[in-house]
Amino acid sequence: MTRTLITGGLVITAAEELHADVLIENGRVVAMATTGSQDWTADRVIDASQKYVIPGGVDAHTHMELPFGGTFASDTFETGTRAAAWGGTTTIIDFAVQSQGHSLRAGLDAWYAKADGKCAIDYAFHMIVSDVNEHTLKEMDGLVEEGVSSFKFFMAYPGVFYSDDGQILRAMQRASGNGGLIMMHAENGIAIDVLIEQALARGETDPRHHGEVRKVLLEAEATHRAIQLARVAGSPLYVVHVSAEEAVAELAAARDKGLPVFGETCPQYLFLSTDNLEEPDFQGAKYVCSTPLRPREHQAALWRGLRTNDLQVVSTDHCPFCFRGQKELGRGDFSKIPNGLPGVENRMDLLHQAVLDGHLTRRRWIEIACATPARMFGLYPKKGTIAPGSDADIVLYDPHAEQVISAETHHMNVDYSAYEGKRITGRVETVLSRGEVVIDGRKFTGRAGHGMYTPRATCQYLD
Repeated sequence: MTRTLITGGLVITAAEELHADVLIENGRVVAMATTGSQDWTADRVIDASQKYVIPGGVDAHTHMELPFGGTFASDTFETGTRAAAWGGTTTIIDFAVQSQGHSLRAGLDAWYAKADGKCAIDYAFHMIVSDVNEHTLKEMDGLVEEGVSSFKFFMAYPGVFYSDDGQILRAMQRASGNGGLIMMHAENGIAIDVLIEQALARGETDPRHHGEVRKVLLEAEATHRAIQLARVAGSPLYVVHVSAEEAVAELAAARDKGLPVFGETCPQYLFLSTDNLEEPDFQGAKYVCSTPLRPREHQAALWRGLRTNDLQVVSTDHCPFCFRGQKELGRGDFSKIPNGLPGVENRMDLLHQAVLDGHLTRRRWIEIACATPARMFGLYPKKGTIAPGSDADIVLYDPHAEQVISAETHHMNVDYSAYEGKRITGRVETVLSRGEVVIDGRKFTGRAGHGMYTPRATCQYLD
């Protein structure tokens, strides 16, 4: 039996802040008490004086090794989960992909195989459904029982992941019966493809046109449509990577009606904008993702949505492609630029900076980055908080350390940073995953294979 004591820090959860000691045994938190009030002994004592003691981050939207646009996301489960640990994230939920013409089971088994024995932190899976039929609808029931309780659908990418409204409705009806949560990429892909074709015909080939054809109104329209389909089906809905003020307004209107509708945004929409897509010499390709970056004025609505709980979660949609050799596939045709940004290592730090900038409280930081994603996807209180019985996924965070984000110093397997040169205050110092120290005073001490697959219950906001 090994005992670890974290002493002297400010423990911050979504519910409270208190100066407390945290006692860990066999990978779990077993007790907490006001600092110095208990005479606990331990094999290892970690001094957290002047530090925050926070739950490990739960990043509910990552794409390690995702095949896309003729290439693969550049982070493997090994490199990506190691980078996540460096950034204070101790659980990821990645997306297994069903290929057209194949079963959900075949897709899920392929992702189990990719991740098995490779991960530095714990992981779980959502299921991307790209071929809705009677067989796959039946399979959804079994996956929920197995702990894969959320299913992602795309209103975008015709010919790749796209599902039409009838297919989506059938899947939502199935989820309304089996307890699954439907996740939606809400963009009108059919209309967007028309605009892409017209832009290319006009010779508009630069990365900035990626954002211009994926119009705000086509995100808002698809968000509205997804909400109405979910209402018809009696199904909950979680809209991923919300980027635009008008889409937030659709979510807010649904929530005002008391509907089980939820929204996620990502750091890129909070900190980057179309200014980045317009960078010269094809540098804008680094920032091509879908939904796309929006004009800066949309950021205020996203921050407001996070404060009012019209948006509940900040995930990364981490899907990195190197600039050289991957993003460059789209030189001369923006539609061929692989869509995705690196970010799994930066999320906790960027959101701490948002606390300092006055956008969020400290408890709300933990809520949107740890507790709510864990609740949304059936992992709480095992993950997402610090409490007796919880996994000892704990981060010692130095709120005063200053750093400059850079590809020179990050640990993601990608040749650029989306936040290159950004100065922020706050840095992860030590990370425990199930009680095992995986980052020790800015040294990686973890290992591939420590991370365990974690089956999930159903969404805890629907009980």
